[in-house]
Amino acid sequence: MRTEDVLAAVATGLWHWDGATGRVTFDAEAARLLGLPAERTELSESAARARFHAVDWVEFQGIISVAVAEDALAEARIRVVDEAGRVRRTVRARTRQSAHGGPRSLVGILEEVPAPHPGTSPARTTVTGDWRRNREAFLLDAGRALAEARSTAEVLRVAAGLSMPGFEPSALAVFGTDGGRVTLIGHHGYALEDVSAFLEIPLDGNHPAPEVVRTGRAIYIPSPEDYARRFPQVWPLVARFGRKSWAFLPLINAGQTIGAWMAGFSVPVAFTPDERSVLTTVARMLAQALSRASVHESEKELSAGLQRSMMPTVQPDIPGMTVAARYVPTGGGLEVGGDWYDMIPLPSGRLALVIGDVQGHDVRAAGLMGQLRIALRAYASEGHHPDAVLSRASRFLSGINESGLSGVDDGVPPDPRFATCLYIEVDPATGLLVIARAGHPDPAIRMADGTMLVRATAGGLPLGIDPDTDYPTTRLLLEPGETMLVCTDGLIETGGHDLETGWSRLREVIEGEQAADDPEFLETLADALVQAVHGPSSHYTTGPLVDRREDDIALLLLRREAPAPAAARAAEPPPRRTVMSIAQAEPERIAEARQQVRDLMHDWPDPDQTDSAVLMVSEMLTNVLVHTDGDALLRASVSGERGHRRVRVDVADTSDELPHRRHPGEMASSGRGLVLMELLAGAWGVDPRGEGKNIWFELYEAGRPSPDELAAIT
Repeated sequence: MRTEDVLAAVATGLWHWDGATGRVTFDAEAARLLGLPAERTELSESAARARFHAVDWVEFQGIISVAVAEDALAEARIRVVDEAGRVRRTVRARTRQSAHGGPRSLVGILEEVPAPHPGTSPARTTVTGDWRRNREAFLLDAGRALAEARSTAEVLRVAAGLSMPGFEPSALAVFGTDGGRVTLIGHHGYALEDVSAFLEIPLDGNHPAPEVVRTGRAIYIPSPEDYARRFPQVWPLVARFGRKSWAFLPLINAGQTIGAWMAGFSVPVAFTPDERSVLTTVARMLAQALSRASVHESEKELSAGLQRSMMPTVQPDIPGMTVAARYVPTGGGLEVGGDWYDMIPLPSGRLALVIGDVQGHDVRAAGLMGQLRIALRAYASEGHHPDAVLSRASRFLSGINESGLSGVDDGVPPDPRFATCLYIEVDPATGLLVIARAGHPDPAIRMADGTMLVRATAGGLPLGIDPDTDYPTTRLLLEPGETMLVCTDGLIETGGHDLETGWSRLREVIEGEQAADDPEFLETLADALVQAVHGPSSHYTTGPLVDRREDDIALLLLRREAPAPAAARAAEPPPRRTVMSIAQAEPERIAEARQQVRDLMHDWPDPDQTDSAVLMVSEMLTNVLVHTDGDALLRASVSGERGHRRVRVDVADTSDELPHRRHPGEMASSGRGLVLMELLAGAWGVDPRGEGKNIWFELYEAGRPSPDELAAIT
């Protein structure tokens, strides 16, 4: 007697689903139960699905997925519907993976569930509405919590707090793989001394966790007797915990078993298909969360290692000077970009400060940054002048770009990059700074009285654009008590700022910090600058630009300490000074000189006097460039106590021809320089010197002082 005849005799239908073709074959009894003619019938998957209630079909698909993964039998009750969607009957479906078909083929049976007798409640389907809603809410909450976990410890904490609908584990353990061993990563519900025997288990050991890792299939143990029968060697160690049921599930990510998850229960659990489905779904989410956390922790460790290797330790023992530095990556991924700083001891006994920014925020930018930093160190250590160091570095980066363009045949698209850089040679003994700049933001000076000035410096193109670019140098003097800030554009422009508004934001921080004799002043100032850009207050100081992108930040602070006698000198505020030279070929720098004087007098109470000083500076510098063949040297200072301060501006040149008063006509375009000086200056004069002259003027906050007061100020 055939199998189909035996099944038909007990009103049980047979069906087969071919995963390769998507066709479902029903025998005569199975077709009858579906409301089809009682004959062998073959339907498409969609046609077969239309014969069942949609909710039950979706649930049955989930149960089948779990059963196939565990090589187990799937069972569910499904409502059969007609073409109008009316329920005709309820059938019990049992299925498992076919032993003779492909990996996606199934074989199963259908049998009708008797209708309930009058006065009794209908039989419950496998998953009721309330249980389904509870399960969906639980899985959504668990998925959200696991997705937000960023570390292995956070994932384990979330797993320990999972409360499953209808059955709550009283103990959890997560195992990982390490070569030929299964190691305990984390646990909940056990004391530390209780798990010592399970910290490391051989992969071939007689324990559910290694078996799950080896086979990739879940193990459900509904009773202590079943545990003792299946794993007799480890049962004596487990029995003392008093659990009643256990579930061990593989943690699989991207097709690879990365560990096992154990859920222990203090009450017996039957592990119905629905409960297994929940556990399997949680195990999948847990595996993905652990994998993400592992990648994130590896990236953080790699990022920290790269930062330690690429960012030098600040040299603490510079005679007469102190240094502070910060590097803040703001990108994603490895959190390593193209920004860098460096401190290089030079053969002359001086020190070089370098700060730069390679275009981009990716791995290539970080790699180029490392190469460029090494090249700059090599050129500086050879004793080259700052302009020569940058010229060689530009040729070096241009060579890398050219080799990248020639490598298109390798399938790698060309990706030329440039880099901005500021190179400063520092003489700690005198405070002399020799600066070469390649498209980088200018340095800023915090003067001894707290005023901040952005010091304009000569510069050239960014590195890597033109291998033959020249980089002129600028010489500045860092006075005792002054602090220099050099930074990448991320500190200035992050938050939608341009150069003007970005420097204004930093000015408030720099001028707001009190130096006094605080040995931690530089560290405090460095932290305050970073907080101003990335701290909570930064959200209230956004810039005028629509682009609010964040950028990496590198900054260096260099402070020249005031000598003890000057520090002990009573209450007289330190003077503000600025010095700059303007060559015959740089008339555009007159605008920078005007801005320097305006910044120097930023808190001068009379704006008309400030405008007068700017006008006279412009006139004096223009006269030097027009009427002489030499360069102009500008020196400006503000000295004295507030309310009695004096501004003095000197412009020196190499011509010995003294200025003369002229009487320009009404339409003349020149000849009014001395007239302006007499009208606007509190005092002015011309001092002949060896091979040139010095023209100066003074303005006074409280009117022209008496000769005695003037001598005291001087």
